[in-house]
Amino acid sequence: MHRPSYVTDDSLYHFIREAITEDVGDGDHSTLASVPADLQHKAKLLIKDDCILAGVDLAIEIFRFYDKNLKVEVRKKDGDLVKKGDIAFVVSGSAQSILTTERLVLNCMQRMSGIATYTNEMVKLLDGTKTKILDTRKTSPNFRMCEKWAVYIGGATNHRFGLFDMIMLKDNHNDYAGGITKAVQSTVEYLKNQNKQLKIEVETRNIDEVKEALSTNAVDIIMLDNMSIDEMKEAVALIGNSALTEASGNINHKTIRAVAETGVDYISSGATIYSASIKDMSLKAF
Repeated sequence: MHRPSYVTDDSLYHFIREAITEDVGDGDHSTLASVPADLQHKAKLLIKDDCILAGVDLAIEIFRFYDKNLKVEVRKKDGDLVKKGDIAFVVSGSAQSILTTERLVLNCMQRMSGIATYTNEMVKLLDGTKTKILDTRKTSPNFRMCEKWAVYIGGATNHRFGLFDMIMLKDNHNDYAGGITKAVQSTVEYLKNQNKQLKIEVETRNIDEVKEALSTNAVDIIMLDNMSIDEMKEAVALIGNSALTEASGNINHKTIRAVAETGVDYISSGATIYSASIKDMSLKAF
């Protein structure tokens, strides 16, 4: 599966380096003390829960980063629907290297597979509608790349990666600025002065704020935050093709279909990440 643009070599190696440093410190003494340095062996990644698999590509990078001589035979790839008992891959080489990287690989793959599976379930609930699922910045610090990557593998759309790649004027921004109009006007001037071209999204809480956002003629996306189904329908009709629409706020498996049927372009859901449970798997020597 093609990697999203934010999964660069630099970002991958930074994440892996810091994660290994956190875990290994001055040495994996359990392994160093008990396993011969020259022992060569194999281990299989055993799937123990049905899920959408995610993190295989990352696992390969972790193995290679730690020990370039480790070899990985991939049997299931990112995005595959896997069943309990399946083997995702076999890694072979230094037994010490396999043991030292085992937990990092499992932590990433279990979490990412859980997110991909939960996300895919939500995406399927929207079959037949035009609405797309977006993720949010409600991520684990220093693990955002992996979590958003898992959302992508699960079939949803990544929203902004961070604070730097899009303007999102939320309720606090607008309240501090003195209202939506002032916040947008100031933003347009800021972008001009900084010579930046970033999309502008504005959060709205009611129909009056939707009208105010529209009146600026400078907003690319209007967020409909915590609105009722009827309010969203009214807002979508009012906005028309003047901006894209995004529904947000306490949207779950039970409510998401009704929200999509209001005609919104996007539904943003932090739940794709923070409500996902891990999927069980283990790395077993054989």
